[in-house]
Amino acid sequence: MRFEFVILEWSAYADGLTHRDDWLRWAKGFPQLPRSTVETVPALAEMPAMMRRRVDRLGRLACQVAYWCQSPAAAPMVFASRYGDATRSLALLGDLVRNEPLSPAGFGLSVHNAVSALYSIAQGHTDNTVVVAGGRASAAAALTEAAALLADGAPEVLVVFYEAPLPGHYAEFEDDAACEYAWAWRVARPGQGGPTALALELSMDETGGAANSDTAAWPAGLAVLRHMLQAAALPQADAPAALVRHDRAGAQWTWSAHHA
Repeated sequence: MRFEFVILEWSAYADGLTHRDDWLRWAKGFPQLPRSTVETVPALAEMPAMMRRRVDRLGRLACQVAYWCQSPAAAPMVFASRYGDATRSLALLGDLVRNEPLSPAGFGLSVHNAVSALYSIAQGHTDNTVVVAGGRASAAAALTEAAALLADGAPEVLVVFYEAPLPGHYAEFEDDAACEYAWAWRVARPGQGGPTALALELSMDETGGAANSDTAAWPAGLAVLRHMLQAAALPQADAPAALVRHDRAGAQWTWSAHHA
C-alpha cells in the first residue's frame, strides 16, 4: 500500500507549543517530547459557550486545532485518537462499581465520536465525518482514511489527531511515552497547494528492518508530526530522511515528507 497527498495547512497544540514558530523550532532542535500534560488548556473562544462547556480538556485541544485549520469550504473530516476520552470512560466504570446511576450526558460524551460530533454541531458541518482508532497505528489509519476520501473525490480532508496519557488504573496499560497533544492537517491530492505546500508519502509493507529514528519510542502521532515539520523547516532541497516505524505487528510504515 502506498499513497501521497499534500498538506495545505497545519496546526498543533501541546504544552508550551501553540504557535507555528514554536513547533518549527521544536522540530529543528534535539528530539524532545513535550511535557506529558498541557498546563494551559485552550480557551476555545471560537465555540459557542453552551457547547464549549460540554468539551473536556482533550476535546478542547482537538477542537482548537480543528478551528485553526478549518477549510473555508465544506469538506470531509477524519478525527482520530488511540484511546479518546478514557478519563470519562474510567469515571463511568467507577460509578458502576459504586452502584451509582450513570449520567446519560456523561455516557454520550464518552463515546469515541463525541469530540467530532460537538465540533460538527458547533460548525454546522454536515459533510462526511469519520472517527478512527487503530491502536499504535492510529495516525497512519487516520491518514489512510483521508487518502481514501481523496481518492473517492473529496477536494480536501481535515484530519484531526489527539491523544492524552491514560488516567488512573488505565495507566499500567500505557505502552507509549505518555503525552497530551493534538494536531490538525488539511490534506489534498498531489498537485494542489502550490510550491509552498508539503507533500507526504506513506507506504506500508511487511516488517523489513529496524526503525531508523531518534523518535522510534515516541507516540506515532508526535513522531510523524515532527517529521513533517522538519521538512517544513528545512530548505526545499534538504528533505529529511524517511521515517520508518513499526506501529503494528508485522507491518512497517515508511513516511517521506518533502516540498511539493
